[in-house]
Order: sequence, then structure tokens, then C-alpha cells
Amino acid sequence: MLKLNLIIKFFKKIIFLLLILFCETTFSHEGHSHGPSVVASVSFDQSGTLWRVREQQGFVIVDSSNDQGINFSKSINVNTELQKIGTSGDARPKIAIGPEGNIYVTWTQTLSKPYTGYIWFARSKDRGKTFELPQIVHQDKSEITHRFDAINVNKDGRIFVAWVDKRDLEKAKLQKKEKEYKGAALYYAVSENFGESFKIEKKIVDSSCECCRIGLTNDSRGNVIAMWRQLYDEGVRDHAVAKIDLNDNIVVNRATFGGWKIDACPHHGPAISRGGDWGYHMAWFDGGEKVGLFYGRIDGDAWVSSPAKRFGNANFQAGHPSLLSINEKVYLAWKEINESDNYIVLAISEDGGKNWLEAKKIKKTEGTSDYPELIQFNNKAFLSWNTIKDGYQFIALE
Repeated sequence: MLKLNLIIKFFKKIIFLLLILFCETTFSHEGHSHGPSVVASVSFDQSGTLWRVREQQGFVIVDSSNDQGINFSKSINVNTELQKIGTSGDARPKIAIGPEGNIYVTWTQTLSKPYTGYIWFARSKDRGKTFELPQIVHQDKSEITHRFDAINVNKDGRIFVAWVDKRDLEKAKLQKKEKEYKGAALYYAVSENFGESFKIEKKIVDSSCECCRIGLTNDSRGNVIAMWRQLYDEGVRDHAVAKIDLNDNIVVNRATFGGWKIDACPHHGPAISRGGDWGYHMAWFDGGEKVGLFYGRIDGDAWVSSPAKRFGNANFQAGHPSLLSINEKVYLAWKEINESDNYIVLAISEDGGKNWLEAKKIKKTEGTSDYPELIQFNNKAFLSWNTIKDGYQFIALE
């Protein structure tokens, strides 16, 4: 019986790794189609205009909508030179709007060596009519991993860009200590002059997962709260959170305790959203013995996590969650796949995540689709979802 259980566990791992490879390959091909790739990121500006960023044939493109996603303006190119742009797995261009109205875009340029890249940043100061010449946010220009960028702009316009970085692994290799160094690292760079320039990058932590997205939000003072998948002892990959304050003081705490042991990156990053004064909402995917999508809360002072609550149908690959908190109302959206059908499933809590209404499928498409993204404007919730067959979907949730 013990031998049989070991065989079953082995084949479960093989199947999971094949699913990761399939998803990575599918999204990678989409990034080089004749039209825009399936991945999209969106953000509202202060007037309610919806801004969208995508990739098309080696260019980052931006367009906007004044009628909540029904019609979009003609897109403009952000980068002036053709690049290979990361759109596979958790990678995609990002967009954020500053309180002064500037539009900020980040993306990962994929370089010639496998798993290498640069993180680029561009801004528009004229409401998206033009974008200034893009700049690389990190001063380290080695052809190594700088990938899976995330951007956050706080209430005062301070820009925070984080990414996965392997410079410390490369140093360990030179010292012949690569077996002692696990995973990658997280680095970040800050601009305090509205994107004119970035300070030299700094490290958040060693031993992060190599290819999972980073979740970012802010506390009430504008400090950054980050969440990511972290490597722990004995091959466990759980999640950590960090508070990076305005003076670059960093405090890291473990946030999840699923105990998933896996030797490969699952391409499956978490989501985090600020709750009330008590702390933050979290959503993440776990494998191992308890495969599934999970939700939990974490205290913002003691950094103690609540017991995890499972969501979704693991048989339908429930995952890639998005979170949004508006006062006591919490929205959790994720994607499920049943054969050729893709579904977006939504769960809502009306008491700060303590109790949840029954989750419902709210959208369906056939074939390839993006992951869901929840955003808000004037305390109203919206869901953004891009599909190949049915086009771009923007749904009011109120």
C-alpha cells in the first residue's frame, strides 16, 4: 500500500508539471499572434476612463474606454523598438495611474538566453496621447532573470516596481555555492519624482519562487505590502508577505502554511488586497495533498494568518485568483477550465471575508482566455477578462 501511494503521488506531480508546461506554452504562443495577445491589464483614472495595456507583435499597446469597456480608442505603441515581450504564465504588461493623472506602464523584455529579461517602465503625462522614451528600472544590466514585474503607485504618487531577480544566484554560482542558494530573489526600485527616474534597486528577500507573480497593495500610510510564493526548508513553497515602508525598512513574515513540496515553480502567484484597519485579504493556489484555491486574512500588526478557506473546483483547475475589497465587501474571482470551456467564478463576502455567499459562474467562453482582474471605481466593483473567441469582457458587479 505504501508503494502504491508513492506511485500515485509521483504521477500526480508529473501530471501537474505537464499542466504547467501546457499553460506556459499556450500563453507563450499567444504573445506572438498577429493580433494582441490574450493577456491584458487595466486601471481606471480619476475621471473614470478605463485604460488597458496589452502586447501586440512585439509592442506594448495602450488604449482607453469612456464607456466601461464597450468601445476603445485607437491603441498607441508604448515602446518604439520591437521587443520580445513576456506574456506567458504569470507575465504580462502592467498599467497604473498616478494621483496626478500620469499613466505608468511596466513590462518584461525577454532576452536571448532562456529565462532572462529586463524590466521596462514608460510614462505618459498627457493622458495617453504620447509616452516618453521607456527606461529600464534596474541598474543591473546583466543578461539574467529580471522578470515578472509588478507595479504599485501609492496615494502620494510614489512608484514602486518589484520583480523576480537571479543576480544573487549568479553570484552563488561564481562562488560554486549554487546548491546552497534556493530559488531566486525579489528586488524593487522606487521613483519619488513621478517616474522621471528610479533609485538604485534594493533586495526584499532571497529564495523567492522563480516565476510566480507578485501581489502588491498599500497600507493606510502608503507603505507597500507585498505577497509572493517563497521557498522554505525541505522544498516547501508557501507564501510570504513583506511590509516595505517609505524609508525602505523591510519586515518579512510567512503568510501561508500549506506545506506544498514541489521542485518546480508552479507559475501561480497570489493576490492580496487591503482590508480594514485590521489587515489584508489574501488568495492563493496550493498543490500537494490539498490541491486548490484558498482564501485567508492576515493581521497587519502581528502578521498572524487566519485558517485558510478553500474555494473552487480543483478538478477544473481553479486558480489564478483576483481580490478586491471595498469597505466590508470582498470580491474573489478565479478561472476554471472544464474541457474546452473556460469559466470565471465569483464569490462575495459582505462581512470582511468572515462569511461568503455561494460562488457563481458569471462568464463562460470556449478556448483560450486570460485570468480575471478585479478593479474598482467610486466604490463600485468591475471584472476585466480577455478571451480569444468572445473578445474583451468588462463586467459591472453591482
